[in-house]
Amino acid sequence: MLGKTRQTVSETLLDDYIRRIKHYAEIEVITLRDASSSALRKLKMNPGAAAVLLDAAGKQFTSQQFARWLGDLRDRGTREIVFLCGDAEGFPDHLRAEAKQKISLSTLTMPHEFARVVLAEQIYRAFAILSGHPYPK
Repeated sequence: MLGKTRQTVSETLLDDYIRRIKHYAEIEVITLRDASSSALRKLKMNPGAAAVLLDAAGKQFTSQQFARWLGDLRDRGTREIVFLCGDAEGFPDHLRAEAKQKISLSTLTMPHEFARVVLAEQIYRAFAILSGHPYPK
């Protein structure tokens, strides 16, 4: 994620969904202060990782479709997925070009701090759907 989460409500919700996701998968959240080249050097992705950039022009899913997509990645042997969630300015062009997959959380514009919570909730929801957990109902 680029930029800190400043609102405590957003931070609390994000932390809650991260704890929930940990029941299904390992998760690590890395927050970079900005998109400077020195900050981006801290972002080290494994060559086999699937990089997924949150982008307004990206592919949109329903929650069921997102769960199937996540399950398909898992079933094809993808061991690591890196979701890149930008700040209000988005991402530098070179990083956008590197991401093979782009997804959009909504056609609506939302604050980047809220987008982080929506992403975490949808990841948790996808795992719950895939495992048959009653949460999504």
